[in-house]
Amino acid sequence: MNASLLAARIFTSKKSRMDWNRLKKMSDKDIDLSDSPELTPDTFARSILRRGLKPVARKAQLTIRIDQDVLDRFREQGTGYQTQINALLPISRVLPN
Repeated sequence: MNASLLAARIFTSKKSRMDWNRLKKMSDKDIDLSDSPELTPDTFARSILRRGLKPVARKAQLTIRIDQDVLDRFREQGTGYQTQINALLPISRVLPN
């Protein structure tokens, strides 16, 4: 059994429909990127590279009661509202008691 067939058996039970020989022959200019978003300096700056850095601290799961109007305001902003709430909480450390 050749190595590619063995690898296919190890990683998946389905046969790949990819034409690997055609892919190997393609150059970068042959690749259609029309459906890929443009990588701008802004999107690149927002990317996260963790290699060689300390691991990110795990988040703790808890139940918290928040006024409904406050929660509605965050939810109106769409997905990621919990992350936005989490980003605002450290500000309370610098507020006077």
